[in-house]
Amino acid sequence: MYAGIKAVAFDIDGTLYPSWRLYIRIAFYFVRHLRFFLKYNKVRKILHQTAPLPDFFEYQARLLAKELDCESDYAKLLINEVCYEGLKPYFFKIKTFPDVYQTLVAFKSAGLKIGIMSDFPPEQKGRLWGLRTLCDVCIGSEESGALKPSVYPFGILAKKLGLAPAEILYVGNSIKYDVRGAKGYGMKTAYLMQGFRKLLGIKCPEADISFSSYRQLKNIVLN
Repeated sequence: MYAGIKAVAFDIDGTLYPSWRLYIRIAFYFVRHLRFFLKYNKVRKILHQTAPLPDFFEYQARLLAKELDCESDYAKLLINEVCYEGLKPYFFKIKTFPDVYQTLVAFKSAGLKIGIMSDFPPEQKGRLWGLRTLCDVCIGSEESGALKPSVYPFGILAKKLGLAPAEILYVGNSIKYDVRGAKGYGMKTAYLMQGFRKLLGIKCPEADISFSSYRQLKNIVLN
């Protein structure tokens, strides 16, 4: 087992499936709600840099209301209808990266706990391509009142897994949010190389593991 870990936890978007597959599907939906998404993306960038909030969803709505020049209750309704609920149908037919399911099954069979933590509600992705039944913990970082790379979501994840940070390997596709966030809390990290990094074999020096396929990750962790 890799470095004495007892659990492997995963980001979702861009980590379990290729982001481009979603972008293709939501292209027309995005254009139809262009003003909302442009303003909402601006708000999320602010929230990625904000300290933990006791009223995360209220604060998010207030920020968006200011951007859209509307009431915060209406902004909260838009976030739920356009983003959280509105994007749900687009995930149903998206395919994961090859060997994702088989890799999680292998980890589970080896006695490792499985976790999932995303900056968006996991419920947005339905049954998570059959992966949800394998998970011991499945949470959205918003539950902690903060988004990655804040250490607080990773603290909630570790607490729910019932493990010390060093016993958890966190897998993600973002150096800024996944690798640095998990490292900041003391977890081990695995970085999914994509694009030019995958093509040229450029590893992330900040991550404990850099991998280009889930079969490779499985072999590294279990051997």
